[in-house]
This record gives sequence, structure tokens and C-alpha cells, in this order.
Amino acid sequence: MGFADRYVFSLNASTLQDDEMHHATEPLFAAAVADNVGAGIGALLSRVKYADGSISKVFESGTQNLAHLVRVWSALVTQKGEERKWVKIRAEWDVAAATALYRRVAERSLAHWLDGKCKACNGTGVTAERRFCTTCKGSKQEEVGGQGFERDRVLDMVSELDGLLQAHNARAAARLRRIE
Repeated sequence: MGFADRYVFSLNASTLQDDEMHHATEPLFAAAVADNVGAGIGALLSRVKYADGSISKVFESGTQNLAHLVRVWSALVTQKGEERKWVKIRAEWDVAAATALYRRVAERSLAHWLDGKCKACNGTGVTAERRFCTTCKGSKQEEVGGQGFERDRVLDMVSELDGLLQAHNARAAARLRRIE
């Protein structure tokens, strides 16, 4: 069982006992420590992507975590856009254009990262007729729409999200191994 599975299991645990038989708090602790070392949003990414839609939590919609993630991610994309000089600010309207670009890139990249499965084959790579999906070409992933500059930035930020989650999970898993 990987770290993400253990973390989601801990989030859905009915009791947070910590003894010889129950270890639900250990992944939560490891995730918290990993967040302090990294960018600080790894646990939030895991919660939103894997745990907020769980069936056992039907009474909790998870929208609060998603709203928080959108705010944090938008701020990070804006910071990265400014650092990487996506838009050269020469006039007043460039500021408005840059802000709009950062917002679109943040929203599109997060939406694709959260649910980037191909809609035609439901992320299986095969159609209902058991044929190779021509829409995604078997990759199981939906293509990021658009073209050119903005599409490249969206793909870059999707890659950044993957990297943040993988780095967080690696740090937390290493911490979890030290605990056990």
C-alpha cells in the first residue's frame, strides 16, 4: 500500500487510535511534517484529488478544500508566471492581461490535473465496443484544449502539480518509514 492510499485510509478512519493495532495517525503526522518541509500544499493536493470524493464522506462535499486549493494554486501560478516572465509588463493593460492569463492557467491546469481522464473512454483507453480509443489514442488522458502559449503554460503547471504531489508523497513516505 502506497503512501497516498494510507493517507486516504487515515482521513476516512472512524477512530484515530494510536496503539499496536491502529496506526491511522501516522500517515497524518507524516503528511503534516512533509508539508512543513515542502511547498506546503502536498497534503491539500492529496485530500482534494483522492479523499474529498470518497463514498464514505457523502455528507461532506469537500468544496472547502477545493476552494482553498484554488486560491493557493492561483497564488502559486501567479508567482511562477511573474518569476518566469510569461508576460512582459510594458503598459497598464499588460497587468490586466497577465492577471487574466495567470487565472486561466491556474484554473485550467488544476481542472485537468484533478480530472484529466478521457471522456470518450472514461479513462480506460478502450471504447465500449472494446476498440482502441481514437480520441485519446490509448493514453487514457484527455488532451489539454487550446493551442500555443497558454496551452504550453497549462501543461507546464499540470506537470508542476504532479511534481508537487510526488515530492510530498515521497517526503511523507520517508518520514513514515522512520516512524515505523
